[in-house]
Amino acid sequence: MLMGLYALVLRLAFPITLYHLIWRGMRQREYLQRWTERYGWLEGKLDLHDSIWVHAVSVGEVIAARPLVDGLLQRYPGRPLLVTTITPTGSERVRALWGDRVKHVYLPYDLRSMVRRFLDRARPALAIIVETEIWLNLYVECARRGVPLMMVNARLSERSLRGYLPVRALAKVAMQAVSLVAAQSRADAERLAQIGANPARVVVTGNLKYDLHLPEGVAEQALLWRRGWGESRPVWIAASTHGPEEAQVLAAHQRLLAERPDALLLWAPRHPERFGPVAESLREAGLKVRCRRSQRLPGRTTQVFVIDTIGELLWFFAAADLAFVGGSLCRVGGHNVLEPASLGVPSVVGPHTFNFTEVTNRLRDGGGLLQVADGEQMADAVRGLIADPERRRRMGQAARTEMRALAGALARTLELADQVLAGRRG
Repeated sequence: MLMGLYALVLRLAFPITLYHLIWRGMRQREYLQRWTERYGWLEGKLDLHDSIWVHAVSVGEVIAARPLVDGLLQRYPGRPLLVTTITPTGSERVRALWGDRVKHVYLPYDLRSMVRRFLDRARPALAIIVETEIWLNLYVECARRGVPLMMVNARLSERSLRGYLPVRALAKVAMQAVSLVAAQSRADAERLAQIGANPARVVVTGNLKYDLHLPEGVAEQALLWRRGWGESRPVWIAASTHGPEEAQVLAAHQRLLAERPDALLLWAPRHPERFGPVAESLREAGLKVRCRRSQRLPGRTTQVFVIDTIGELLWFFAAADLAFVGGSLCRVGGHNVLEPASLGVPSVVGPHTFNFTEVTNRLRDGGGLLQVADGEQMADAVRGLIADPERRRRMGQAARTEMRALAGALARTLELADQVLAGRRG
């Protein structure tokens, strides 16, 4: 009965998918492309056998999955590896990271017919869902076909748990189809069990993002950039910001410029549709602005540089003296603080960090991160850290120390994947 009700709701809502794609396409043109993939029509695009399939919904999950995918490519060179996403930005990142080394399509909507068409073409020997994407028909159909399904780097915040509780009966049906859950923390494991995960199939492995791969030459590239735009200039980065935070970031930089006229802000809005509006608001404020796509790098008189590209944030973190990580001054829940920490760059975050509670607390308590209550305190923290290089150095060292202590999830996850694929788990 539950499956029938779910199917009915999806069919009634199905026409909305077209409006959604058109609406998103008006803001990001890539949503107007490759519609056949979203509806499971993959003839001529996909025809695999005994593949390993990894699903990573968007950019953040692709970044988390990077060490896992690299490890799978090395361990199973003879097997096709398929990586699916839902968003165009995630798709772009997959292609930038792995190119032709992996197959890539969008994951279709969770209607049974579309799921079956997708699985008919993917024919996975193992399905791996990165973090927590629970789709009832997809999970049940994998179980029906005998495809072992893992959830890796799985997390469930208190806020997300409250969202699942009204549909816990449906979530439980899906979770019963999961062969193994590799959870980020004990708290995540307990919350996943509340929505139906079998505790006997849940293992705490840690966060894959702690096993961050730093590209060769990132420090050298950062130094060359700094020399180009002025090596002695104070540089901070506002990363993955959202609309409600933009005015606060601008105000913080204006206050810093009043004290340090040579200061440079590197600004990376979270969503591509905000690239243009952010740059325009900065020009309207009278600041000297450059953008990554058009001018490539800041000049010596540039006051704000807008990073309007995807997948380059780590390189700009390396070139900054400190980072503000967005989604944390508004109730988004914060974004990834691991990249600056791995590079030894101290971070400032706001009060809303429930998406990364564990690592934020570890870095804050270990001295590698400052957590503030609002935009005014954020501005004070930026100004204070810019004025205190020795404190920045200590915070950067502390952040690196915490990251080394947290590593190890990759090896544990790959071993579990080996066991599930061999039929020894699940």
